Amino acid sequence: MNYEIKNSFIKAKIRSFGAELNSLQKITNNFEYIWQADSKYWARHSPVLFPIVGRLKDDIYFYKDKKYNLSQHGFARDKEFELVKKEEDFIEFVLKSDERTFKIYPFLFELNISYKLDKTKLIISYKIKNRSEDSIYFSIGAHPAFNILDGDFLEFENVEKAKRYFLNEKGLVYKDEELSFIENKLFLDENIFKNDALIFNDLSIKSINLRDKNNNKILKVEFERFPYLGIWSKPNLAPFVCIEPWFGVADEENSNQNIEEKKGIQILQKDEIFSCFYSIEI
Repeated sequence: MNYEIKNSFIKAKIRSFGAELNSLQKITNNFEYIWQADSKYWARHSPVLFPIVGRLKDDIYFYKDKKYNLSQHGFARDKEFELVKKEEDFIEFVLKSDERTFKIYPFLFELNISYKLDKTKLIISYKIKNRSEDSIYFSIGAHPAFNILDGDFLEFENVEKAKRYFLNEKGLVYKDEELSFIENKLFLDENIFKNDALIFNDLSIKSINLRDKNNNKILKVEFERFPYLGIWSKPNLAPFVCIEPWFGVADEENSNQNIEEKKGIQILQKDEIFSCFYSIEI
């Protein structure tokens, strides 16, 4: 089911399938900020990445000497979430582990995702509860896609350079190097994503502005505490760009595939709760 929340300034739509944001607009006009999942390019809007971010080496991992298969970005984006609470400007969903998830991810968990409007800002919050007797190992990340036009660019606030990871043809991290920005800007051209996503590992990156060719601000994404950031679109630049704050990253090409030692993995002890949030301001 597709739900709408709104206030005096903006409105948003979120589907219970994947708890996925699929629309964000101002009340005063019909301009759509969220990519509308044109299958010619990419048939998603803003999937939630859980319990992994990126790709595993050979799409497998090991836990307690047992092998498990898990596809890129995990399974949450393809699950029906349960509605927890709905108000005019707020909505919350939950996904709970079950027999099917346990076969590919042997941990008991609850994943709550909420959306809250605050004037012209949409705040997206994630909360993970460990219901297992042992520690659980996970990653979680956002993948919102925004409509763009020719000449739009990204502005990294107060950041001149950052550590960047590179992915090989299998989607695995194989090297890193420092990337310098020209006047804190990243220009979106047809060649920028020819080698897949740009992935950064730098806590100093806390926000990104999307601006048009005349330097007008279109929107701002804020994400303090997220250790990784992905920037992605299709090669040759489809008419959208994804700004993706992550707690996790793809496997390294020399990974031993043990989930307890996976790069970027988060650990949650019994009965503990992990929480984080990011926001989109238009």
